[in-house]
Formats: sequence, structure tokens, C-alpha cells
Amino acid sequence: MLRHIFALGVLAFALGGAANAQPSPGAPIDIGPAVGTHIPPLTATDKTGAARDFKSLPGKRGVVLVFFRSAKWCPYCQRQLIDLKGVEAPLAARGYSLAALSYDKPETLALFAEKQGVGYTLLSDDGSKMIDAFKLRDPQYPAGNLAYGVPKPSIFILDRTGIVRAKLALEGYKVRPDNDAILKAVDAAGS
Repeated sequence: MLRHIFALGVLAFALGGAANAQPSPGAPIDIGPAVGTHIPPLTATDKTGAARDFKSLPGKRGVVLVFFRSAKWCPYCQRQLIDLKGVEAPLAARGYSLAALSYDKPETLALFAEKQGVGYTLLSDDGSKMIDAFKLRDPQYPAGNLAYGVPKPSIFILDRTGIVRAKLALEGYKVRPDNDAILKAVDAAGS
């Protein structure tokens, strides 16, 4: 009888722990606007300092919008932004433009783009207003922290009207969806 009670206790502990477990790093997560819904009104500043809204972003079929932490200090974001250069032409062939948004200042984005040869649109989200509107702010960083206001890295495939057709996000910030995953999501979205 004692052995049976002990086994039930272990099972209950294991099940309780599984129910409260966080996704493991690199596991898919569902954040931001739901598939099939409109994104919040988008306003940002590009790397030249020009104001941009959603209407200025899409290609013939839509836009792939990438939220990243920082081109200045995040090595995982820097790698992602450089890797995204390889998906720009295949996206254009499918009728999609590519844009990436962070809380970085336009000057930071311009320096990074020039140094790394990034030709796609980089957007500055002053005060993390768009990051908050998309409900992507990473809550682990308190005010005063260098990373306060960064988003959880995520990618949205949007049609020309701003409807989310697909999205990609992984737990943590060290692993990002690769270019093949982006193209598969775009092809599956079929906007």
C-alpha cells in the first residue's frame, strides 16, 4: 500500500511539473496577432529616418515582417539579419518584400546595413510601440536594462492588406527559423 501511495505521489509530481513546464529553447511558440487577423496599424522609421507605414512595405502579394532584438548588440540577430539576405530574392520572386523591425535607432540600422550589405527594409520602432502593439515585448527585461523593450524574435507573413497568413516564432532568442522555413511558410500561406 505504501509503495502504491508513493508511486501515485511521484506520478502526480511529474504530471504537475509537466503542466507548468515552459517550452524548451527552439520549440515553436504562438505569440503576437493570430493567423487570420489584421495586424495593428504599423508606423515606424526606416534606416534613413523616413516615416513608414504598412502600405509602404508589401510586394505584390505581401511582406515578410521580422521582429528582432538588436542589430547593435545581439549576435543572434546580427546572424539572422545577414542570413535573411539570402531569402530576399526568393521572396521577391514570390511577390513578397522583406522588412525587419527592432527598437534600434535608425542610425544603428543604417550602420549595420551599410557594413553588412543589407538591402531590405530595416525599421526602427521608437519606444517599442509596434513591439507592444503586436504583444511581442520580452517581459524578462526590466526598465533600465539594455534589452528593455526588445521583442521575442518572430516572423509574420502578411498579405497586402495586413492580415497574418502565417507566423514563425521559437522559444528563446538564440535559435531563429531559417530561410527554408520562411519560404515554406510563405508557400503554405498562399496569399
